[in-house]
Amino acid sequence: MKNIKWIGLLLIMSFLVFGYSQGQNIADYLILQDIGDYKFITQTKDFITGQIKTIPGYTVRGAPGILAGADHFDEDHDDTTYETNYVNRIVQLSVGVQVTQHAGSDSDKWLLHEIERGFRGSDDEKGGLGLLHRGSRLAEVSNNKVFRFWSIYRWVSNYVVVIIDYNDPRKPEPLEVVQAYLQKFPSTIPTALVLDRAHDEQWIKDEMERRLWLCDKWFLQNQTGKIDLDRTLREVIDHMVVFLDYREKYYGIKGRDEKSTLSRYLTAKDGTSIKSKLTEYKTWWSVNKTKSINLP
Repeated sequence: MKNIKWIGLLLIMSFLVFGYSQGQNIADYLILQDIGDYKFITQTKDFITGQIKTIPGYTVRGAPGILAGADHFDEDHDDTTYETNYVNRIVQLSVGVQVTQHAGSDSDKWLLHEIERGFRGSDDEKGGLGLLHRGSRLAEVSNNKVFRFWSIYRWVSNYVVVIIDYNDPRKPEPLEVVQAYLQKFPSTIPTALVLDRAHDEQWIKDEMERRLWLCDKWFLQNQTGKIDLDRTLREVIDHMVVFLDYREKYYGIKGRDEKSTLSRYLTAKDGTSIKSKLTEYKTWWSVNKTKSINLP
């Protein structure tokens, strides 16, 4: 009875999550069939009427997928995210797959960096700003490098980002699903990449560089009339504050007074002064980015 309830819950979740989209080449991105013991769900039971309903088994969204949380800049181009699930009733496991096609714009030069950001700390409450979460690692699956953490696999294949999550690391790894998607989208993570101390330092410096780059991208969107000033200034200040957090932790320059100044500029909607501060930070960065940093 417990197993029946679990399967029923999965089917309900599948029906709620899956959607339909016209005119998409879904099969170019998702595997629309069973993968070994992992079933591609296309039917669900209406528990009110008892009728079996056919569902597409996937969703399609115009969005950068998981990289939205990494501040991937997509205001000047379109990304498309495809999502589906597979269910293994034998081991009672649901596996989620997200495939995002990026447009190949200049923003996509940061794809690998942004993928890795999901495995690194985003604040300094526990000393983890920019540092790998314990347990984050690079694994090799079928001669492909993939990022691993808990129940997550993540990799980039040129301009395609693939994320597979099976939610429960106590369950057997869904290697059949991972291998099938690696065959469809081979990883382009460099084979020479090693998550060592030298790479930590380079990633942190790249993140500081990217934050200043993002500020320029937002101001450009405002200049071309695509984004209003209020939103532009909010976004720019957010990225400048992150830059200051990194500068304080790794270069020892206190940022509290700078943040207070930026807050005043934002309240006054003083874009001119904010741009001046950005120029100041970019000048500082050009002088100091090759210097050693204080890694813990």
